[in-house]
Amino acid sequence: MTTLTAPAPAPRAHLTRWLLRLHRPALYVWTALVLALAVLLLLLYGPLTDAAADAWRQYDACTDWQRCRYDQNAILRYKDWYNYATLTAAAVPFLAAAWAGGAFGKELESGTARLAWTQSSTPVRWLTVRLAVPAAAVAAGTALLVWLHHLAWAAGNGRIDTAKQWYDVPTFHTNGPTLVALALCGVAAGALTGLLSRRTLPALGLGLLLTGAVWTAVQLLLPRLWPTRTSTGEAFFALPNSSWTVWQSPSGTVPVGDYHPASHFWPLQLTSTALLLAVTALLTLGCFLALRRLTGKTTAR
Repeated sequence: MTTLTAPAPAPRAHLTRWLLRLHRPALYVWTALVLALAVLLLLLYGPLTDAAADAWRQYDACTDWQRCRYDQNAILRYKDWYNYATLTAAAVPFLAAAWAGGAFGKELESGTARLAWTQSSTPVRWLTVRLAVPAAAVAAGTALLVWLHHLAWAAGNGRIDTAKQWYDVPTFHTNGPTLVALALCGVAAGALTGLLSRRTLPALGLGLLLTGAVWTAVQLLLPRLWPTRTSTGEAFFALPNSSWTVWQSPSGTVPVGDYHPASHFWPLQLTSTALLLAVTALLTLGCFLALRRLTGKTTAR
């Protein structure tokens, strides 16, 4: 008696290994970028911040300006490296969008995707793995950078006179989960443009544009994602420096201002993160709809 066994489908682990091998250079670059930024942020958390804080303490204690001595280089060094680290981390979502757009566009343009659909996996599994694996790598690396950046910023807050405020645009996004959600949105945006254009360079550019549009929309909505407080009269001039004034009455009238205190940092972070995750979910749904339309055309031909 012969026992018949159904052929097993291609295991997902095999697809994951093949995907990592296919995009090994991008994985190496991403790992190197995360490690380099992590080292820089640890330096900012420790010696660079300590040296700049000591220099500012010497500067603030100066009484005789002709004999005043302080380490100006330490102040400038902290400022420069903080800006480099912050802007590089803030660019991660755009790098993710460019990679995803180029990767999806290249696989469809070269025919690699159609070969995989006929030999090793279904189109849905192909797309699921190509979204899930990069999303996991991007989320893990970005979350680490966010945590280290928040530590570095907090180490200088209140100790360095020129430290960025919590509401500074690059600082705000790199200090919380908003950056992780935006990076995931970049992956989904790049994948969608790759599936729609099916060409490498157009998908790369469109992924960047779509991610930039989402980022701009969130930034415009951000001040209103959480109720502001209102200050009038003399109280308006007594607001702490850490308050983010989002609107104030014209000069010459009774001073009135809507503002966010520093305690609104986490409510604004969480609401903007929820909004970005919702947009990411819609973009991901759009990827599967675009794939369905694409594979339908392929089957018809």
